[in-house]
Amino acid sequence: MRILVVYDSMYGNTARVAEAVADALRPEGEVRLLPVAEATPAALAEAGLLIVGSPTQRFRPLPTVSTLLGGLPAGSLESVRVAAFDTRLVIAEAHNAVLSFFVRMLGPSAYAARRIERALVRAGGRPAVASEGFLVEGTEGPLKEGELERAARWARQAAAPQARPADRVADGVETGPRGAMGPRKHA
Repeated sequence: MRILVVYDSMYGNTARVAEAVADALRPEGEVRLLPVAEATPAALAEAGLLIVGSPTQRFRPLPTVSTLLGGLPAGSLESVRVAAFDTRLVIAEAHNAVLSFFVRMLGPSAYAARRIERALVRAGGRPAVASEGFLVEGTEGPLKEGELERAARWARQAAAPQARPADRVADGVETGPRGAMGPRKHA
């Protein structure tokens, strides 16, 4: 399988997670680890599994990641399994009532991974696994203990063949057979 891991990083934490993800996936096939500045929409479309990561800044991915994903033509990732991750601080440790309020109000949409996943799905990607956030201490890190190991486990889940990956549920959102995302319906 052709695997592409694309990332951007501010303080090195997201780069470390991307490296752990790429290392965990090497037994699965050809793995390329690319900083977002070197990634192109064509390179993303050639992957069998595409994983994109960014730190969460102001409730979204870094502008470099958003620009790359915003330039993906509709349907360009139709045959690509996709996954998204971010690095984020533990809100309870931020001691910032305003930030805590907005994170509670926005829920999973307060983090970069969710926005990345939505952009990948809009381009036709099929989610391989639920988006994930890896925790840092404070604004600049370092990563919390055990996060690189957790990232490796998550990456192996993304690469695992799944009977019906398009029907998985992440953060209360279902993805259907056409890749459209919407609120989960309860019977």
